[in-house]
Amino acid sequence: MARLGRIVPPVLLMGLIFFLSAQPDLNSGLGGWDLILRKGAHMTEYGLLWFLWTRVFGPLPAVAIALAYAATDEFHQTFVHGRSGTPVDWAIDATGVAIAVVLWIAWRRRRAREALLVAEVTRTR
Repeated sequence: MARLGRIVPPVLLMGLIFFLSAQPDLNSGLGGWDLILRKGAHMTEYGLLWFLWTRVFGPLPAVAIALAYAATDEFHQTFVHGRSGTPVDWAIDATGVAIAVVLWIAWRRRRAREALLVAEVTRTR
């Protein structure tokens, strides 16, 4: 039952991504900043999507799910007026997943080192 409850957040995020991808034009009028902010948002949302699926299935299946969804999202955008789906945009989404994976690995390694340190201090007392 716990795993079923964990499925809800990534599915909701996927729904939000689909909804935003269906919008004909999300240009904020900020010029170059608009592009940077939108691509940063894409990386963030796909990194978060990977993390949420990791809680359900583990890191490797989550990578496959996030990257596959990014590909289907880009395909979906090809049918939306004023939008386009490109391999470059998919690569930006994949970069977000990769950054999330690297941060997660670094966090887990740090936690493991801290646990070893605590164990060592406890053992020497």
